[in-house]
Amino acid sequence: MNDLERNLIIIGSGPAGHTAAIYAARANLKPLMIEGLARGGIPGGQLMITNDVENYPGFPEKITGPDLMKAFREQSVVQGVEILTEDASRVDVGKRPFTVWVGDEMKEYRCRALVIATGAQAKWLGLESEAALQGKGVSACAVCDGAFFRNQDVIVVGGGDTAMEEATYLSGLCRTVTLVHRREGFRASKTMQERVFRNPKIRVLYNAVVDEVHDVNRGEVTGARIRNVKTNESLDVPCTGFFVAIGHTPNTDLFRGQLELHDNGYIKTRPGSSTTSVSGVFACGDVQDFTYRQAVTAAGSGCMAALDAERWLSMSEP
Repeated sequence: MNDLERNLIIIGSGPAGHTAAIYAARANLKPLMIEGLARGGIPGGQLMITNDVENYPGFPEKITGPDLMKAFREQSVVQGVEILTEDASRVDVGKRPFTVWVGDEMKEYRCRALVIATGAQAKWLGLESEAALQGKGVSACAVCDGAFFRNQDVIVVGGGDTAMEEATYLSGLCRTVTLVHRREGFRASKTMQERVFRNPKIRVLYNAVVDEVHDVNRGEVTGARIRNVKTNESLDVPCTGFFVAIGHTPNTDLFRGQLELHDNGYIKTRPGSSTTSVSGVFACGDVQDFTYRQAVTAAGSGCMAALDAERWLSMSEP
């Protein structure tokens, strides 16, 4: 095996990727992790834009997202994981060994097995104020951050099942939930809609868009300016939490046409495993999970991917 050949390459450096790397290193697979650059995805994943994490086991005093991912990375290094701070530019899983091209120079690495942990990115409204207040009251995950807004007023933006679920979940914690939707009707399932309509804590603003999130100068969310797209009238809605629930985009562009994907773009894995449609290629974390999307479930699936890869490698020819 030369300098550019590996038993296992892991693409991605969130909780799933690092957990896979730690387990693979302990199995003496000598994995190479391609952790990514900011332009192609944040090394460390979505936790790198999360201020406080209170629901990851083992941290009773809470921890910031970047500090948690720093600990993940340090543990990977201690276990002997080789980490390359570059983007994976191209991948070929059509023949073995698999090939991964890295960086602008398209340096080629080959591997016997591949773990994909490239994650997914939340979709945002694209407002400057929204970006400035991310982690300061603006969130894309009610389960992750809802507890910070107990007995407070929050806004949820969206019209699909995710928005309905987020609004319903938050109604169990918060004083009021204002659900903002740009159209006259929802695209969510009838069951989810009825659940929202029956909830006295949730009010719905139809034909409405958000023009600005307040207050960037104070460094915290104090409300949002909502505009009716039919009348063009605006109103300011006070809130301390602002949740964007308009979907996520899985980072699967590298694998389109090579791996079987769900209709929503996430990688298909065999139930109860991390196995993809190509033997020797495994997927874990948010790139294949559009149901839970939590750091702890991502880490668990990273463990699965490493164990699946180790077993597969032990049964395949060198």
